[in-house]
Amino acid sequence: MTTIIETERLILRTWQEQDADAYFQINQDPKVIEFLRGPLTMEQVNDFIPAVNRHSERHGYTLWAAELKETGELMGFIGLNYTDWESDFTPAVEVGWRLGSQFWGKGYATEGAKASLKYGFKQCGLKEIVSFTVPANVRSLRVMEKIGLKRDLKGDFAHPKIAANHKLSHHVLYRLSAAEYTNQDQNNLSVNT
Repeated sequence: MTTIIETERLILRTWQEQDADAYFQINQDPKVIEFLRGPLTMEQVNDFIPAVNRHSERHGYTLWAAELKETGELMGFIGLNYTDWESDFTPAVEVGWRLGSQFWGKGYATEGAKASLKYGFKQCGLKEIVSFTVPANVRSLRVMEKIGLKRDLKGDFAHPKIAANHKLSHHVLYRLSAAEYTNQDQNNLSVNT
């Protein structure tokens, strides 16, 4: 296990085999999977863990295991994911999160996503980071806005991995360029000094 990012309350790290049971449980929670295609099987979880670690080796970032520093509990994931399925905005790097519902409403997703953006722009030299979800996923939309992403009003799309007539097909797109991130960073510095 390697710690990649440490924030005030979180550790974002590589995944371990022993994360499987906790991650499986997170993906059975009806609240967590409300805007996903359904619960994950144990087989899918066991495929996911080595896949995200390989993604990290290939790209230098991934959807890291998010651990609550105070207790060492696995909360879910927060991080960056390379996306190349067919769409107007791909290939792209997405900032994403999926936390157990007991961790909601405490600012953990925002804290980890902000740290992931910083890592992506400063450590990895990314030019743009995006995020997307269904319009009804208000919690995630709020996180996107809190971390500085802006909705691309022309960017709505039908998710290519979901049937066009499915209720989760329509997605909204949020984006942030490296230049916008740097400007926000400088504005925050001047406000705080």
